[in-house]
Amino acid sequence: MSKRFTLKRLLAVSVCGVALANPVHAAEKVYRLKLAESWPSNFPIFGDAPKNMAKMAEAMSNGRLKITIDSKNKHKSALGIFDLVRSGQYDMGHSASYYYKGKVPNTLYFTTMPFGMTAPEQYAWFYFGGGMDLMEKVYGEFGVLSFPGGNTGNQMGGWFQKEINSIEDLKGLKMRIPGFAGEVLAKVGAKPTNIPAGELYTALERRTIDALEWVGPSLDLRMGFHKIAPYYYTGWHEPGTELNFMVNARVWKKLPEDLQAILKVAMRTAAYDMYIQSYHASAENWAKMKSEFPNIQVKTFPKSVVTALQKANDALLEEKRASDPLAKEILDSQARYLEKVRVWSEISDNAYLNSLSD
Repeated sequence: MSKRFTLKRLLAVSVCGVALANPVHAAEKVYRLKLAESWPSNFPIFGDAPKNMAKMAEAMSNGRLKITIDSKNKHKSALGIFDLVRSGQYDMGHSASYYYKGKVPNTLYFTTMPFGMTAPEQYAWFYFGGGMDLMEKVYGEFGVLSFPGGNTGNQMGGWFQKEINSIEDLKGLKMRIPGFAGEVLAKVGAKPTNIPAGELYTALERRTIDALEWVGPSLDLRMGFHKIAPYYYTGWHEPGTELNFMVNARVWKKLPEDLQAILKVAMRTAAYDMYIQSYHASAENWAKMKSEFPNIQVKTFPKSVVTALQKANDALLEEKRASDPLAKEILDSQARYLEKVRVWSEISDNAYLNSLSD
């Protein structure tokens, strides 16, 4: 064997050894994705979730997965993220499923339902009770994957310019309220509408609407609603509001399996982080509200109003079940899971809290 041949072999082995010792090197492909969000630039909590997700995905992939985020200020379509992702204009989205009930009615059920599951109950349903499979059925038909994208926890019932003493006070009331709760209010005579976050204060100030619900103290105080609507009602309509990440299915299939796994972990972690961030911010802002804005009148809807809303809600659920087999499958799954999980919620959290009350 010649010295020249031996040297070539040694060089080849050396190069292979360097490659094995440095698996992440300049030749590896970098995947660049664009995400559209429903929220304005630098919007807290909601906007933090996709940012945190993108940072985690890039760090865990050692820079192989880079995600840029466009706010509604750039793409000008706050309530149209589903279409932007479905069409391929964006690879990913961050929004809320119930914004798309007009185009795809069955997306409605994956955000939250009036008198339904709390955030921990709903997360359990998504990941262990069949919720993810049902969401895949709905979104998959349109070439989109959907994943839980962050929960607000139990939302407040809204800001009102007048006190609500009976169901009659809701008749004709113009209120910003999305999702199934808007349909419930319409059934009792109110006039629901949906308005993007950046337009809410102006609409309420100019009396385009009479009332609105947004989130809760975590985000409501910074919006200034208390300056023009002093009555702040506790919730009934959104006990566990889950935002969602969307991914174009064609884009997803082009990602290597390890990057798909990294993206799943990043989305799931960012969703949980948003939930605890929102919970913390609500606690902080509730204390601030009580000390700095004592004129805010915190109210709970009268029992007669809640009963009427529950009756309207139940009637609407039966209408949905009767009109669409897939809606029935989703609603029945949620109802069965809620019946099971609520028993544990009551004997654990409720019993504990009740044992501490006077």
